[in-house]
Amino acid sequence: MVTSATQLERIGLGYWMQQVLEQVGKVADRFEPDPVHDLRTALRRCRSIADGLVSFDSDTAWKKMKKAGKQLFQSLGAVRDTHVLRDWIERLAPENDVSRRMLEEWLTKREQELRGAAITALQQFDRNKWEAWAQQLPSRAARIPCDSPLFGQLVLERWHEAHGLHHRALRNRTNVAYHDLRIGVKRFRYSVENFLPSLHEFWAGDLKEVQDALGDVHDLDVLSTTLNANALLEPTVRERWRERIREERLHCLEKYRGKMVGRDSLWARWRAPLPKSGELRTLGLQRFEIWTSFLDPDLRHARHVAHLAVQLFDGLSDDIKPDDRETCRSILQAAALMHNAGRSRMNKGHHKESARLIRKLRPPLGWTAGEVSMASLIARYHRGAMPSESHKIFSALPKSKRSLVQVLGGILRFACACDRQHDAQIRRVDVESSDPVLRVRADGYGADTSLAEHLAAARYLLEVAYHRPVFVMAS
Repeated sequence: MVTSATQLERIGLGYWMQQVLEQVGKVADRFEPDPVHDLRTALRRCRSIADGLVSFDSDTAWKKMKKAGKQLFQSLGAVRDTHVLRDWIERLAPENDVSRRMLEEWLTKREQELRGAAITALQQFDRNKWEAWAQQLPSRAARIPCDSPLFGQLVLERWHEAHGLHHRALRNRTNVAYHDLRIGVKRFRYSVENFLPSLHEFWAGDLKEVQDALGDVHDLDVLSTTLNANALLEPTVRERWRERIREERLHCLEKYRGKMVGRDSLWARWRAPLPKSGELRTLGLQRFEIWTSFLDPDLRHARHVAHLAVQLFDGLSDDIKPDDRETCRSILQAAALMHNAGRSRMNKGHHKESARLIRKLRPPLGWTAGEVSMASLIARYHRGAMPSESHKIFSALPKSKRSLVQVLGGILRFACACDRQHDAQIRRVDVESSDPVLRVRADGYGADTSLAEHLAAARYLLEVAYHRPVFVMAS
């Protein structure tokens, strides 16, 4: 099933950011349940999209936009809770029930108290900044198309998070565990709707039903806590309410379990079309490249350097354990693609800034934090000072890892030197790895050029790593 252009518009960031502006006006005019709910929904969608896109784009505007909506979202949440609790009280007790009327009156007073903080948050909400972000951020978001496999990997991360919370909730059965599960399922649902709309068309009904069941459990837990903390009702009356809540809560949990427990649960159905385990390393590399594209002013150079670095690696990897070669190859590719990310912040010393930015990345599914840290170090040494015991992060590595950083850092440094002018003059390289020297044949190399002099200096780290001289010659 193909998602229509109208549907894509209605789920896009631009649509939801405009909805926030519209709903802010409606809530300010009349503080009624529907506008409050609609504004919170729009804010949640914007923050959910930002949560996903910061994995690809480190622009600070994403975090600023999220922060701007947080206070308003939370203050409205307290008011919204009174609306939800009133609905539950109406459902759990007949209209002529005296305790129902007492609780409704208490909730009305409580809502009026909470409105003050919400009105203040509305007044403090900076519409001008929000409008500026609404002009800036949707175009950045559009650089990654909906239904991209990269978003499939992101949604799979949300699936793993929610699935883990599911098992914890079934094991612990605490209110907190089910609350965390509700949040996890909600993040998964919104990620699917925001980024994989084609799948959402098939899953929408089940996702909403599961989230609603967990939402009802949470609402009933809030109602129970409210009753326990409120001495308004007589103990015997309060106990009757608690019994009604327990029965309804059990019914909601059974609805959830009916769909989410067992061999034919929705967990397996949702997992099936998402990326397979064998695809995750490659998707991780693509995510690194997308992340770099928002920062590196010359991504074509980074891609060419990665191309040359892999050719060098393939000619030199006999000295690396066979089981480690594919991992090392992909780490080198990642470092090569991201080595110039620091140029977005500075020119002189950008290699150090690149390393710092890479270290801050959350590893994508299929990659480890250690591998991302290794890529940051390799990028750090693509130019500038050589690896040294005086560098804290490098010196903290075990000896085998330090040797690997020297090898891969030497390869990257040499590959970068091959494209010093960012003109792809050297089109490809081949390595002849025979003792006692390493011969690199470079297509486009000229011995009597400034590039030759630059390569003569750049090969030193490679020579140190392999304990052999490197000879460069024309192909």
